Amino acid sequence: LLPGIESVFLTPEEEFAFLSSTIVREVAIHGGSLEQFVPAAVANAIEKKVNERQ
Repeated sequence: LLPGIESVFLTPEEEFAFLSSTIVREVAIHGGSLEQFVPAAVANAIEKKVNERQ
């Protein structure tokens, strides 16, 4: 890595470690609840985006 650039590695909570964005997107598109997969603020943003596209 370059000396002047800082790197940050963030690890998710175990319950979210193996969750793909494709799964979250498909659940949202089909009207499912996202709250078990992502934080409420993220779920609201995704649901808003899906509703704008429909």
